Amino acid sequence: MGIGFQEEEIKMKCVICKQGETRCGTATITLEREKATLVFKDVPADVCTVCGEEYINETTTAKLLKTAEEAAFCGVQIDVREYKAA
Repeated sequence: MGIGFQEEEIKMKCVICKQGETRCGTATITLEREKATLVFKDVPADVCTVCGEEYINETTTAKLLKTAEEAAFCGVQIDVREYKAA
């Protein structure tokens, strides 16, 4: 029973279209903070298989917001970055 058995990952039902389930994927996130605009590419996300809605977890969101705040403080106006997990 335990050999070769893999438990399926529980998927979230999309709250937007209410039809699709989310799968692991990536997203491009644009944040604006004061006069700064930051674009993050390849952000880990759960993406709806039907409508494409992207869900970013709390830890990743906090990191993105902190980075945007730091960039605004440093005077960045436009920045495009590839997301790196720390």
